[in-house]
Formats: sequence, structure tokens, C-alpha cells
Amino acid sequence: MSEPLTARPVSFSRVSLAIVAGSTHANLLGNVHGGEIMKLADSTAGATAYRHCGRPAVTAAMDEMTFLAPVHVGDIIKTYAEVNWAGRSSMEIGVRVETQPWGNASDGPRHVASAYFVFVAIGEDGHPCQVPELIAETPTEVRRLREAEIRRAHRLARKMEIDQGRDL
Repeated sequence: MSEPLTARPVSFSRVSLAIVAGSTHANLLGNVHGGEIMKLADSTAGATAYRHCGRPAVTAAMDEMTFLAPVHVGDIIKTYAEVNWAGRSSMEIGVRVETQPWGNASDGPRHVASAYFVFVAIGEDGHPCQVPELIAETPTEVRRLREAEIRRAHRLARKMEIDQGRDL
């Protein structure tokens, strides 16, 4: 039998990544392609999941991604991620995406997108494995935990309703 996992605070697994958006990231309108932003958000979430559980974790779902403003070629894109909720083998990772113009440090960061990913920890046998409990320490972390539980309940209810409809 394996030893019990040590619960970890939200702060243990926070990760931030950044890139400078280049022309290879652009869509036909000359803005950064949404898929590029999604890829960076997924990479940040993956690093956060790995930090939390100390082992590989895979993207199981993107629960939601909201784009709030366009991102331009030449912008510095920064992502910030943390674990919002942890279950038996899965975790919800929240990601915030901000940009700042390359040549103007006086312009503050601009919130351009947010996303929620579900990751599943993978054991050496290639199957899902247990993850550490999450310790929410601040009022904001407690609020995010509660909101993640609501999103999870909605995902499960939606899946159950779809599955029931297929059985008709």
C-alpha cells in the first residue's frame, strides 16, 4: 500500500509562463490566434498540475475559455495558473492570461482571457492515480474552490443527462 499523500496549499503549485507573440502566432486578422493562447494556457495548466501532484498529468477537459480582448503581435503574453480544486485523481486548474505591449512598460497588464482545465494525474502504470488534497488558505482561494465545485457538478450533471438521452 502506498503512503498517504501530503495535502498541499494552492500556493505550492502556482506557475507563470510568458512569451512574446510573433508573426507565426498571428491569424488572418493579424491578431494572435486563439489556439495559440489556448496552447500556452494548457501548457501553464499542465505545469501547475505536475507541481501539485508531483507526476505527469494529462488534460482531460477544457471546461471553459473566455476571450476578453484581442492579443496583438508584439505583445508579451503572460499566463498565471493555480489549482482551484483537487479530487481523487483530477484537478481543476484556473488560468489567467494577460498581455502587455512589447515596447511600453508604462501600460499595465491587460486581462485578455481566462480558462478552466481539468487534468488527471497518471501513475507509472499509465492509469489515473491519486492526487494530494488541496488546502485553500485565503478567501479568494476558498471562493475559487467553491466555484470549481459548482463547475464540476455541472460537468457531471451534463454528462449524466447526455448519457441518459443516448439510452433512449
